[in-house]
Amino acid sequence: MKQGFTLIELLVVVLIIGILATVALPQYQKVVEKSKATQALSVLKSIQAAQQMYYLSNGQMPSSFSDLDIELNWDGNTTWLWAQADAALDTRSNKEWSLQLTSSGIYMGRISGDYKGAGFILYTLNHRNMPPNRLICAERRYAGLTFSKTKGDYCEKLYHAKPISNSGTDAIYAYYMP
Repeated sequence: MKQGFTLIELLVVVLIIGILATVALPQYQKVVEKSKATQALSVLKSIQAAQQMYYLSNGQMPSSFSDLDIELNWDGNTTWLWAQADAALDTRSNKEWSLQLTSSGIYMGRISGDYKGAGFILYTLNHRNMPPNRLICAERRYAGLTFSKTKGDYCEKLYHAKPISNSGTDAIYAYYMP
């Protein structure tokens, strides 16, 4: 009697592996994105701390990242979020993220990858009815770097953030981070 696997048995094994891969891959991608976002949020928090130190020393908010006592080796200038009422004073970017310093806070958003258009806002002043120093998750909905997924896929599903009812327009969906 010959020993081995039949074609049906091999097909069943391949099918099971395929099913497991389709379930595991999206979860893996979410974990990778959360890891990237955690690194980005660390940069954002460091900039906020440096911004507060600058304000305490000079009595005014900084107008450039170079004013801050922090080393930021991002040499690009791709803008993630632009609004005329809150124009960026300084913009820096790397291959994945854009970081903008404005008169009311700091914007950080994805400029590439699966979650392009999603990001974070940290207002340092009370602006547009948003509380200062409260981290906000955002999904852009207009020109250029529009969020590439379904509404809530980044902020609600990845971070369990709660939608902000008075977040303004349909141009950007905003969520309070937990």
